[in-house]
Amino acid sequence: MKIQADALLFDNDGTLISSMESVYRCWTRWAQEYGITAEDFARVELHGRPAAEIAADLLPAEKVAGAVARIEELEVSDVAGGVVLLPGTRALLESLPMDRWAVVTSATRVLAEARLAEVGVRPGLVIAADDITRGKPDPEPFLLAAAKLGAEPARCVVFEDAPAGLQAGRAAGMTTVALTTTHTADELTADVVVTDLSAVSAQATTGGVEISLAG
Repeated sequence: MKIQADALLFDNDGTLISSMESVYRCWTRWAQEYGITAEDFARVELHGRPAAEIAADLLPAEKVAGAVARIEELEVSDVAGGVVLLPGTRALLESLPMDRWAVVTSATRVLAEARLAEVGVRPGLVIAADDITRGKPDPEPFLLAAAKLGAEPARCVVFEDAPAGLQAGRAAGMTTVALTTTHTADELTADVVVTDLSAVSAQATTGGVEISLAG
């Protein structure tokens, strides 16, 4: 399958990289520090959501700001050795013009850039939790990325592994490609479903990118 696009928008964790061991290690410690029971913690979805939203689900409003600062501190300090590139990431990104792709993440800028730097990925554009008022599944993060790249939403392709991110991409009017790196295919609603980015290749064209998807 081939898709003609003006821009490719990538989620970070679970799409380009994996830091899931670090994420659960840090959030488990965080929950213990804030006296959150294992039962309450287990009911909250961590993946693909801004830390501020997770903290707000678990703590009184007056504690959220301090709690968000604390989880960022824990996660940034746990980056070394806790992040790996997922299959296909490096080859795909290296085939793309820098002004035709962006990372769109629910993490803060400090954390996202620390994780990417750990694996040698330095995007030209990162849209992080700091840049938006409404996170995924709201379309705001993807629409902002498209605007900064000068691309029409309908000519953008979103690569995501999380239902909330795919919902955001659809709401933005973009083509969605789901990766089964953290969820099974039957849990994901997208235009195309692939195993990971090793099933994706791209070639720059005049003013855009031609994307080829296998399987």
